[in-house]
Amino acid sequence: MSVNRLSSGPTWAPLRRWDREAEAGGLVQAEAPRLRPGVAALIDTFRWHGHRFAQLDPLGSVTDADLPTLEQFGLSGDATLREDHQPVLGALRARELHQRLRAWYCGTVALDLTAVRDAQRREWLQQRIEMGSVPLDAAPAGEPLLRRLAEVEGWERFLSRRFPHGKRFSLEGNEALIPLLEAVLTRASAQGLSRCVMGMPHRGRVNVLVNLLGHPADEIMDFFEPQPQHPERQKDLVYHLGGRYALATVHGAMAVTLASNPSHLQSVYPVVVGMARGDNLQRATGRTAAPGCLPIVMHGDAAFAGQGVVMETLALGLKPGYEVGGVVHIIINNQLGFTEPNRMDQQQSRFCTDVTRMVDAPVLRVSANDPEAVLRVAALAVDYRARFGADVVIDLVGFRRLGHSEHDEPMFTAPRLYAQMASRPGVATAYAQVLVERGVMTEAAAEAALRPLEVFDPAVLRAPGRPQGEAQDAAVTARKGVAGIPLPWPASAVEHSSSAGAMPDANTLRWVLANLADVPRGFEPHPALARVAARWQRLAIGESTPDGRPETIDWCTAESIAHALTLSAGVPLRISGLDVQRGTFLHRHAVWHNQSVTGPATWTPLSHFTAKASLEVHNSILSEEAVLGFEYGHSVAAPSAMTVWEAQFGDFVNGAQVFLDQYLSCGEEKWGYASGLTVLLPHGYEGVGPEHSNAFLTRILLLCGADNLRVAVPSTAAQWALLLLQQALDPVRKPLVVMTPKAVLLGEARSHTTLASLAGARFQPVIDDDEAVRAQVQRVLVCSGKVYYDLLSARAALPATQARQVALVRVERLYPFPSDELADVLKGYPSATSLVWVQEETRNQGAWPLVRDALEPLAGAMQLSEVSRPVTAAGATASAVVHAHQQRALVARALTVAVAG
Repeated sequence: MSVNRLSSGPTWAPLRRWDREAEAGGLVQAEAPRLRPGVAALIDTFRWHGHRFAQLDPLGSVTDADLPTLEQFGLSGDATLREDHQPVLGALRARELHQRLRAWYCGTVALDLTAVRDAQRREWLQQRIEMGSVPLDAAPAGEPLLRRLAEVEGWERFLSRRFPHGKRFSLEGNEALIPLLEAVLTRASAQGLSRCVMGMPHRGRVNVLVNLLGHPADEIMDFFEPQPQHPERQKDLVYHLGGRYALATVHGAMAVTLASNPSHLQSVYPVVVGMARGDNLQRATGRTAAPGCLPIVMHGDAAFAGQGVVMETLALGLKPGYEVGGVVHIIINNQLGFTEPNRMDQQQSRFCTDVTRMVDAPVLRVSANDPEAVLRVAALAVDYRARFGADVVIDLVGFRRLGHSEHDEPMFTAPRLYAQMASRPGVATAYAQVLVERGVMTEAAAEAALRPLEVFDPAVLRAPGRPQGEAQDAAVTARKGVAGIPLPWPASAVEHSSSAGAMPDANTLRWVLANLADVPRGFEPHPALARVAARWQRLAIGESTPDGRPETIDWCTAESIAHALTLSAGVPLRISGLDVQRGTFLHRHAVWHNQSVTGPATWTPLSHFTAKASLEVHNSILSEEAVLGFEYGHSVAAPSAMTVWEAQFGDFVNGAQVFLDQYLSCGEEKWGYASGLTVLLPHGYEGVGPEHSNAFLTRILLLCGADNLRVAVPSTAAQWALLLLQQALDPVRKPLVVMTPKAVLLGEARSHTTLASLAGARFQPVIDDDEAVRAQVQRVLVCSGKVYYDLLSARAALPATQARQVALVRVERLYPFPSDELADVLKGYPSATSLVWVQEETRNQGAWPLVRDALEPLAGAMQLSEVSRPVTAAGATASAVVHAHQQRALVARALTVAVAG
């Protein structure tokens, strides 16, 4: 690579203006008036562009010839640096300054500050590099470090010899990752942190589990055995698994959780960040926040640069309500993505870390072949996070000795690269040679330290970590069917009354409503919200509406009551998603904005109920994938809290499908992750088009099995409040997916309730038809959601004789399907000869494909059939006129089937 490839000068050069002292920062800026021409530009070039010429790549892509020279800045080696002949950065001559800058910025450590716009942060990092204030105290160097590297590489070689066909995603080529992690955790522990949540890709996970976290080696090896002793443990692949561990450091114990994750490698990133925030909440005492939890996320270079969830999560971290005090990112940089080369382009200054420029994160690049430099970088990164509470990136530049996995043959696609791998020494061997050349160790001592490379006994592994709460967790995991893999958090962390979900008496509800209506002085609500407060007040004191009708509880009021009772029970509440403070359909109004220029800017009615538990209501960034992943992680780490995520429209959850498929629906079975996350998906055909109607109910029901999820479609405001309260207080944590209402159902007066009806009520999985004349009913229509009200109106328009032949039964919870409750209801219709499932969705996009199997055994002698829209590729129509026509036809067909049989 040549720096002189352009006639206008090197790409790093500041437009040939060598003497622009104003461009130099920090220490040099103060001395600029006395600097010789070209000196400031020389310093500035190394500070800004030195990382492009650093000796980072163990494969050797940069040579000394690429470095900027003194001549390019109009300087000779003997030239003085200042007019008064005083030193600059400790150097008196240009040659010495050039050597210092080269050592600081172009060695095996490189500092990329090109994305950092804050001058204070840049200068802090530059001074740490230039003043030598990054001591080598993060972990022991010399012989202890050599032995550590030998253990890391020895484990990989041992597995290769014992299980030659085992897929483990070897760490060889980046063995320095283990000392790097130990150094990061040790430095963080010295700063008073005692908890850490980590996420990582496949590569190196098995090594991290055994050599760092102390997971029993025999349990890990059992995954590789052709005939394992405990096949029941293998709920997921070994390189997907994590656990909860206690790590010993010289400054005290560190509780470390390695998050499990599927092969969607970067999906664990938002989960880890959510876990870190949830962990802080779980350990907070009252209003006192717990000491911070350190999030460490490891990434593969190609995945980090290529997967959109990375960008989404980086942006999410800048949003209030999602910050965790900075994430330490570690790129396990193999310079390969499966078979595709992903080499650094230092000439064009393009790197896999470029996506972090959006959050102004500094990038500390370090060669994986210089383990001592790795330790220095670890200390600098942790100190930066502690100082600025912001993300920092460590780019550990190594290579991949083997193929993508041990089943891969890399010679197919990279023959020249892999032809040299057999003769390339590992980092332990190379470091041993360095120590011998320095005189730190004798050759005999070095050979003894390297003995684990050839003779490795996993029985004498000495990792600083061990499984945490092993006895307790073993009992829990055995109950979950994944014995031997520690749970990250015990499911028993949430304990509530067995009467969870029962609504209190009327007096308590009036007390809740009175507090909700207590608008602070000096706050002028929007006129529409002033009417809401007035309604709450009327409900509290038992007044009628201005026109004399009984006041009712709509969906907004019902939800507010449920949340108020949740907080009053001491359960923290977190609601997150796009526009959740107001609600897409004006259905929440959790945060009110002052219409006056004086007084508080906002007011949260639920703030009256936060004496025992915290409340968070955060508008997220325009993202589904990262935010849902974050909230899933939060729900796992904070099981005592009610964590709610709401999609703007239910259909938009398809942008986060990986979290439904790989985390929410199966995380408990695979990894023991008990999650009580509540997912709200606005749903219902209203003539507003395919992308604003259907929350993919069929797809979600297809994910249901083995009591893994709860899926509900409430049809009344009372059911909505009762469902939320039940979910918040239920001691058994399960994810809840709710097909929530949109405009039509929210505005349906018949779906509202009275205070008297709500008091003392419980959620009903099945709602019977109170108006039915049971002995005369011939056909039972079973449905969910807002189509019930269309059927109700159409039945009322029928002649009385025909109307009495039809019963309308609602199934409010689709999974677990309430077979027993529905069977009891159907027994009340002894004359019925037909059981009809009615859904407004198309036949392929509603509940019918899944509920059919549950309805068939309940039908008995009745004939089972269904009524739905015809199958289409897109789903709902975008025409309000066509929708209304389709809806009338669907309802008429349902009633015709019911009458004609």
